[in-house]
Amino acid sequence: MYRKLNRETRTRRSILAGLTKTVILNGSVITTEARAKEVRKFVDKLITYGKKGTLVARRKALAFVHNDQEVVNKIFNELAKNYENRNGGYTRIIKIKERIGDDALEVKLELV
Repeated sequence: MYRKLNRETRTRRSILAGLTKTVILNGSVITTEARAKEVRKFVDKLITYGKKGTLVARRKALAFVHNDQEVVNKIFNELAKNYENRNGGYTRIIKIKERIGDDALEVKLELV
């Protein structure tokens, strides 16, 4: 099951792809708990693709991150080597505080 996040499909997919790119490039992102739990799945999947290292895996990763070659190169060249001995669980969620405007729980999603 997945979260719809009160968005249309293409909007939700763009939000998740953007947050995934940010986590991979910067190592962390601050967002709401629901979005972080959803993005975690995609980050873990992309790093697993990087560990496989095949052409098919590279194309699937490119398709998800909207053909952003910089992100895919980082996944396949750096992150895959860092996590080659780890079987999943590449991210962690740290709870920060409630947001003032709407009381949504903000968390920090970061690579382990």
